Amino acid sequence: MSEAAQLDVERDLDLGWMGRRGEWETQARPSKNGLTLADIQIGDYGDPPVVSENQTGVPRGAAKRDGSYRIGAYGVRTKSEIWLDNASFLYEEALQRQWSSATDIPWHTIDPLPDDIEQAQCAMDTFLTEVEFVAGDVPARWVARTTPDFFEARNVLLCQVMDESRHMDVFRKRALANGGGLMRATGGTAGVVGSIDHSRDFTEMSSRLHISGEGAVLTIFRLGELMAYNDAEKAIYRLCAQDEARHVAFGVMHMRYMAETAPERHEEIHCYLDEAERGILSGSQNPAGQFTQTSESMAILLGGGKANFDEGRNRLIAIRKRQLQEYIKRVKSAGFGDRFENGRSQVPELLAEIAA
Repeated sequence: MSEAAQLDVERDLDLGWMGRRGEWETQARPSKNGLTLADIQIGDYGDPPVVSENQTGVPRGAAKRDGSYRIGAYGVRTKSEIWLDNASFLYEEALQRQWSSATDIPWHTIDPLPDDIEQAQCAMDTFLTEVEFVAGDVPARWVARTTPDFFEARNVLLCQVMDESRHMDVFRKRALANGGGLMRATGGTAGVVGSIDHSRDFTEMSSRLHISGEGAVLTIFRLGELMAYNDAEKAIYRLCAQDEARHVAFGVMHMRYMAETAPERHEEIHCYLDEAERGILSGSQNPAGQFTQTSESMAILLGGGKANFDEGRNRLIAIRKRQLQEYIKRVKSAGFGDRFENGRSQVPELLAEIAA
């Protein structure tokens, strides 16, 4: 008996666990960007199952432990339900582009503004705080429902929750930073929240949240400089836009994966898009045909005050047109552009109406 084996006997060690392991002699090597999630997707460790039976939380690729009990009610166990091919890239980008609302925003550049502009800005901040709460709250619930075997997608969603938490606090901070404060809750998310939160599966939720909801907000962030009155507001919109673009990309890439791998669900997804478009088309006016609180505040910011409301309204119409155009591009990129060619979608008709 070797000296090492003799010591094991003397210490009464049970080293049976040493023979129970996943694929061995695996060596992940860093790429030019360091050791990324993509770099460790090698061998059995990089091969997620088509259907997961993992209800015990065992990490993908690890050896199972006998007698393990269930630790989660993982309803998302089929790869096509949540998968996207660039999850690892989105995750690494999210890690590398984190920012602080406390130190990365030049708050000192905010000067007093006319009352109507400050009130409009605070109304927008209130609305966006509501919106970003939903955008973080809903994905967090789906993370807990997804098997650990699909950890790449889970990790991206966890980053989204962090992003949206930061967005909530940065808009709240802006509302309180210049002598204003939060305005009346807009209620603009009420119908959207019900629609998103009652989704029966992940794809249904993602089509509503990532493709339509966050897509519309992304356009606002990208054009936020038109509503900004100082460098702090410009930085807020720019940094939020880079985060929101990742969230939208998640939805587009997941839907593209569904288009390629689950043709039996195409009609179902078209129904989700039908519903999303009805929400888009009614988003800027209330049932009485009047501008909503958020639309009025945006028009005031875009025009430079209440006195220039008509000019601001025209710019708002241009933004709405941009939202619709970008929505069409996303849906086409996701593999469902045929809806714009067969007359199923009303969006092209609305664009024609705006152009007229």
